[in-house]
Amino acid sequence: MSFLRFAVRRLAEMAATLLAASFIIFGALYLAPGNPASFLLGGRSASPEALQAINEHYHLDDPFAVRYGRWLGQVLHGDFGRSITYRTDVSRLLADRLPNTLMLITMALVLVLVFGLILGWIGAVRGGLPDSAILVSTTFAIGTPSFVAAVMLQGLFAVKLHWFPTGGTGDGFASMLWHLTLPAVALALYLIGMLARVTRAAMLDVLGQEHVTVARSRGVSERQVIRRHVFRNALGTVLTTGGLIVSTLLVCTVLVESAFSVGGIGQLLELSTTTKDFPTVQAISLIMVALFMTVNLVVDLLHPLVDPRVALGPAKKAA
Repeated sequence: MSFLRFAVRRLAEMAATLLAASFIIFGALYLAPGNPASFLLGGRSASPEALQAINEHYHLDDPFAVRYGRWLGQVLHGDFGRSITYRTDVSRLLADRLPNTLMLITMALVLVLVFGLILGWIGAVRGGLPDSAILVSTTFAIGTPSFVAAVMLQGLFAVKLHWFPTGGTGDGFASMLWHLTLPAVALALYLIGMLARVTRAAMLDVLGQEHVTVARSRGVSERQVIRRHVFRNALGTVLTTGGLIVSTLLVCTVLVESAFSVGGIGQLLELSTTTKDFPTVQAISLIMVALFMTVNLVVDLLHPLVDPRVALGPAKKAA
């Protein structure tokens, strides 16, 4: 199978999966207990005429298929509906908050890639005391949930030492970097430990293979052996964890943004869930699924380029 055909096939699979995900997201909230109309009334009693007007305005009495079809058509045109809680367009809410979340995830992802790969490299190559120290530190990192790390970092570096602000996003790029440093570290800590362990294990596995021994016997320098024959071959295994890393970042963003009052879509999702703001919850859930699937698509497309041994498409059965 050619790479172009493989890419087109993966895009088609992604579109079909995204359509199925949209149906599940809309259906799950349709079946959820509670009625948005009761929240709009704020617990106050209302006349049947007023309640009917609310149901007609938000199309709450329409059949499921009609509501899903209307919602999907609006989404395809970039219209996610109107927020029940904030009384404004959901698209506008997302446009205001999505940059904060993307900036936070980008900072955390950079920390994960830099420190995860370096620690895994050092642990596999150096061995001995450095490897033991890395194993202990990554065990601590993996065992520390993001919300616990957020509380610890906030208490030490923001409340006690006053090195960083306790929350918010600041004004301007430099201020945003400063405000998001602690949330990014809290978000990345667990994934740094996980990526370091995966990198270390993949490199140790390649180090014991025959082609590495042959390269050393031919007089290739140790630095070139590690860089060209070990790390490059281990990179395919590391790359497959990319989807898991991003999905974990998306999930943990909700907790970390709430702890630091970042004002991103994670915090918006939490607030919208508690107030049964269905249009906002549906939009954020669909965007998170789309982001996760996009990252997996990129990983799938990059994997054959990084490791030529990877087959494009399903493996053929032996005769």
